[in-house]
Amino acid sequence: MAHLLGAEGLTLTFGTRTILDGLTIGIDAGDRIGIVGRNGDGKSTLMRLLAGRAQADDGRVTWRGGVDVGFLDQSDVLDGDDSIRRAVVGEMADYEWASSPMLRDVADGLLGGLDWDQPVGALSGGQRRRVALAKLLMGEHDVLMLDEPTNHLDVEGVAWLADHLKKRWKADEGAFLVVTHDRWFLDEICTTTWEVHDATVDTYEGGYAAYTLARAERDRAAAVEEQKRQQLVKKELAWLRRGAPARTSKPKFRVDAATALINDVPEPRDTVSLRRMATARLGKDVLDLEHVTLRLRGEGDEPAVADGRTLFDDVTFRLGPGERVGVVGVNGAGKSTLLRLLDGQVTPDDGRIKRGRTVQTAILSQEVEELRKKAHMRVHEVMTEEKNVFVVGGKELSGAQLLEQIGFNRKRQWTPVSDLSGGERRRLQLLKLMTGEPNVLMLDEPTNDLDTDTLASMEDLLDDWPGTLVVVSHDRYLLERVTDHQVALLGDGSVRLLPGGVEQYLRIRSGREAAPGEAARTYRGQTSAEAGATASGRGSAAAPAGSGESASSAAPSDSASAGGAEAADGASAAEKRQARKQMQRVEKQMEKLSSRQRRLHEEMATASEAGDVDRLRTLQAELDDVDAQLGELEETWLEAGELAE
Repeated sequence: MAHLLGAEGLTLTFGTRTILDGLTIGIDAGDRIGIVGRNGDGKSTLMRLLAGRAQADDGRVTWRGGVDVGFLDQSDVLDGDDSIRRAVVGEMADYEWASSPMLRDVADGLLGGLDWDQPVGALSGGQRRRVALAKLLMGEHDVLMLDEPTNHLDVEGVAWLADHLKKRWKADEGAFLVVTHDRWFLDEICTTTWEVHDATVDTYEGGYAAYTLARAERDRAAAVEEQKRQQLVKKELAWLRRGAPARTSKPKFRVDAATALINDVPEPRDTVSLRRMATARLGKDVLDLEHVTLRLRGEGDEPAVADGRTLFDDVTFRLGPGERVGVVGVNGAGKSTLLRLLDGQVTPDDGRIKRGRTVQTAILSQEVEELRKKAHMRVHEVMTEEKNVFVVGGKELSGAQLLEQIGFNRKRQWTPVSDLSGGERRRLQLLKLMTGEPNVLMLDEPTNDLDTDTLASMEDLLDDWPGTLVVVSHDRYLLERVTDHQVALLGDGSVRLLPGGVEQYLRIRSGREAAPGEAARTYRGQTSAEAGATASGRGSAAAPAGSGESASSAAPSDSASAGGAEAADGASAAEKRQARKQMQRVEKQMEKLSSRQRRLHEEMATASEAGDVDRLRTLQAELDDVDAQLGELEETWLEAGELAE
C-alpha cells in the first residue's frame, strides 16, 4: 500500500519529562488506526506532530507529495458569529455540495434538524461538535486525524460517525488516526491500535478488544519475567540472612546486587483506585420531580432550543435510594438540564421538586468549570484547600496520598492546574467531588477526556458506590456497566423508559421502532415505601416495573408503584449484577486452569517420549485434579449465567 506520511526519530521533552524518545512510525493508505494510552502520555501530542500542528525537539515528519491531512482538534475552533452554513460549506452554493452523495450523507447525518442560518454561537456543545465534524468531513482529505471526535456527541451521532468512516474510502485508500476513549467506537472502526506509553508507541493488530487481549498477553509475559526476578531476590535475601558477611569484596558485591534487585520494583501503572468514600446515609425520600414543566429562556446548558420552547412537559421523575439510571437523548433535549433540575440549580415553571432531608447531591459537569477558576493553583493546593485529611475505606489519608492513588506522583502534585491535560483535570475533578461525600451522584458525560485504563477503574469505583447514581453519557460500555436501566429524552418534553436499553434507543431514532407511548412519559424509580426497606446501607438498585411495560402504568400519585420490584424472572438487578461479576471471576479462574491443563498435556507428551512412567503417573494425577476443578467451575458459571439472563 502507498505510504502517506511518517515520522523518523521524533523526540519531544516538556521540562524534565520526555514525551517521545526517538520514535519512528508511518501511516500507509488503508490504515485505520486507533490511538490509546494513559492521559498525559502524549496521544494528542503525537497526532499534532504528525499533522504538522506542533514541532518536535528532534527528528522529522514527512508527507508524501500532494497528501492532504484533515485535523479535528479537541478544542472548539469555530467562529461563533458564523452561521452553520458558512462554517461548514463557506461560500459554496447548495447545488454544489448537494450534488455529492457523500456530502449529502454528512449533512443529513450530522446537521439534520438544524437551521443552517442559525449562528454557531447559539448551539449546544454537542451541536457545535457536529458542525466541526461536518466541516472536516466535507473536505476531500487523504488522511483524517480525529482527536476525541466522540466528545459531546450523543449515542446516535457516534453510531453515524463510525458508519461513515467505514464507508468513506475503499479498503486500500485513505487513512485515519483517532484518539478516543470510546471503546465501542475503537472496536467498530479500527484495524490497528497504537498504544502510547513510556515515550514510545507499541503497535497491535485489531481494535480495542484485540489490543486488550494482546496487552494482557504482554503483561503475562512480563509477570513471568518478574516472577523470575523475585525468585532471584529471594535467593539473594536468603544468602544475606545466613549471617554477617565476611569483610571481603565478594560479600560487598553480593549485598549491592541484592539491594539493586530489591529496588528495581516497577512503578504501578497510572490507574484510579479511589476505593469507596464514606457516604452519608440516604433516607426513604431521595429526589422526585412531580409534574414538572420547564420552558427555556435562552439560558443554561441547552441554548440550541428556541426561547420559549417547552423542554419538560408535566414530567414526573422519581429516584430511590441506591437507584442507578442512565440517561440518553438527542442533543438539546435537556439531559444536562435534567441533572440541574435534580440538583436544584434550575427552578421549574410548574410542578415541584421534592428532596429528601438527608440528600447531598454532587454533579460532575462537562466543562470542568470548577477547575477553570482554579487554573492558577497547584494540584495539591486544590486538593487540600478545604481539609488536609480524608477518610477512605476506613483509613485516614493525606491529600498527597490520595492524589498518588489516582496517578499524581509527588512531582505532578505541584503542577499548576492550567498545565494539566484534559484527562488529568477530569480525574482531579472527580476526586474533589467524591471527597465531598455526596450520596446522590450525577455525572454529565463523565468519560470525556479519560483514557481507557482510567475508565475501567472509574467503572469499578462506580460499580461499588452505594448511593443513588444518574449518568448522562454516550458511552455504551459505561452505561451498561454501572447503571441498571436507561431512560431517553427524545425532545418531545417527556422522559421515557427504555426496557431495551441503548439498542432500543437507536432503533427508535432510526425509525425501526416506534417510541414508547404517551403512557410511558413518567419515569418512576423506588417509591418512598419501597425505599424504606433498603434505606439502611446500600439499597437494592430498583428496576422499573415489569421491564416490558410502560414506566407509568399507575397514576403518578399511586404509592404502590412497582419501580423497586424484582425483574420478571425473580432476580433483582443487583443480583444479576453480582451474577455477572461472579461469571467474570469464574472465567478468569477457568482461563488459568485451562492454561495449566495445556501445560500438563505438553509435559505428558514429553514424558511419554522419554518413557518416564513415574512422571506420567504424577502428571496424570495432577491433570485429573485440574479437570475436576474445571468441571466444578463450569457448573458455577452456568448457574450464574442463568441468574444473569
